[in-house]
Amino acid sequence: MLQFHTGNKNYSSWSMRVGVLLAQAQIPHEETVLRMDGFGPDSEFKQRLRAISPTGKVPLLIDGDTTVWDSLAIVEYLAERFPEKHLWPQDGSARARARSVVAELHSGFGALRQHCSMSIEAQLPDVGAIIWRDQPTVRADVQRAVDLITELLATYGGPMLFGAFSIADAWYAPMCMRFATYALPLPRQVQDYVQRVQALPGVKAWVDAAHAEQDFLAFMEPYRLRR
Repeated sequence: MLQFHTGNKNYSSWSMRVGVLLAQAQIPHEETVLRMDGFGPDSEFKQRLRAISPTGKVPLLIDGDTTVWDSLAIVEYLAERFPEKHLWPQDGSARARARSVVAELHSGFGALRQHCSMSIEAQLPDVGAIIWRDQPTVRADVQRAVDLITELLATYGGPMLFGAFSIADAWYAPMCMRFATYALPLPRQVQDYVQRVQALPGVKAWVDAAHAEQDFLAFMEPYRLRR
């Protein structure tokens, strides 16, 4: 069975993309959550990852003797491994466009990622308002996402970016979480898309696990302080 290794679900946006895809497409897998206790070379998180990953990063997928790292490589591998799941759009032109959309998000939107870190359990509208006021590069990133989502919904008819759920929607799930956490201003059509993404069973399962993770950490905090 596939072995999927992820970081904390509350924060690990790159892992979320793969986790949502696996869950939404109902691909059987076993999941291991590696809690981020630090990013230094001697942290337990890094030590555990170095034992299984050539980069020491998550997400990581292991399929028998095959190890796949980097979220984009993983979803491409899954699309080839499970062609019956139609993880990319079936139409060739739409598929090329979906790959372009995913690649753009994979390498771009740096200001949004820098200033609006994913934190699923948080509600930070006041912080979002300050960021929106003071960071023109964030506004530019959001506008690009709004334009892209609006165009794709109009072209392919919704409810997802390319009609049916695809890798592109899994890729945009962490962005939707950022939009919600920081209450960034969006037109109604894009807000509706964000809500549809949040309602996907694969997304809901990830979000529920992120909240449970935070509840556990809060519960353990008094015991940690006694050590």
